[in-house]
Amino acid sequence: MRKLFRGAAALATSVVAVIALSAAVEAKPVGSWAGCPDGAVCIYPQNQNPAVKPTHVFHRYGAHNLSNQFGHHWVLNNQYGGATANLCTGTGGAGCGSPIAAKTGVYADLTPVNSIRLNR
Repeated sequence: MRKLFRGAAALATSVVAVIALSAAVEAKPVGSWAGCPDGAVCIYPQNQNPAVKPTHVFHRYGAHNLSNQFGHHWVLNNQYGGATANLCTGTGGAGCGSPIAAKTGVYADLTPVNSIRLNR
């Protein structure tokens, strides 16, 4: 009877460990993308194509004002879990355009853009 209980306990422990590890693997970020760290939104230098090394890296949700950004730039959203980003014509995250989905990027003219907003 003890062997049966030990076997059942070992099996239950194994199942719990496999489920826990599976959940951890699914939640893990994919990795750096063109020098943009996991969970960040990055802006690259004007006309850098392909995107190689960002000049701006944003980690926190909310609005971030931009200055002296003119011409076309890659903007990569390397966030995960469905987090989006917006390019906004106003300061403080006002007048935002369409959301940039997680794990996607846009090649955009930042001349009219005055802020970027990171959303959960």
